[in-house]
Amino acid sequence: MSAPDHAPEQVVVARISGAFGVLGWIRVVSFTEPRENILDYVPWYVAEGSGWRKLSVGEIKVHGEGFIAKLRDVTSRDQAQALSGRLIAVPRDQLPALDETTEFYWRDLVGLEVFDTAGQHLGRVDHLLATGAHDVLVIKQGDNTCLIPFLERYVPEVDLAAGKLLVDWQDPA
Repeated sequence: MSAPDHAPEQVVVARISGAFGVLGWIRVVSFTEPRENILDYVPWYVAEGSGWRKLSVGEIKVHGEGFIAKLRDVTSRDQAQALSGRLIAVPRDQLPALDETTEFYWRDLVGLEVFDTAGQHLGRVDHLLATGAHDVLVIKQGDNTCLIPFLERYVPEVDLAAGKLLVDWQDPA
């Protein structure tokens, strides 16, 4: 691995879940959709301290429901295990361009202020959940949490530049 890199904006795409075998291979859980997209992204960066360290990936293979990868500078199980739990990111400019009116990376939605159609502030997007049917926004305001399906009928407007999104949602509480 090289020294910490001050690379362009990073987007987390996977997590190292542990060692595989005794020769320094790692297990990788992909967060990409579809999950095989992880194979297209090089270089990888691993979270280290408050920055990112560039990884030199020698080989990556599909293995069961996940992937295994051989890093060039990792030669033992102990070294591989030491990376367990670390996040893997790639430079944002490697990701496919999106239709900015209908498609969003989750990362861009987290932190947006949420308002309903009456102008009431509902909170801030804390994170999203993948449910299989559709993604769900987790909105927090203080101790209150609200879950809203990320569907156009409930989220008619996303304004990344203004840092807010509009929801058509009545809280039954």
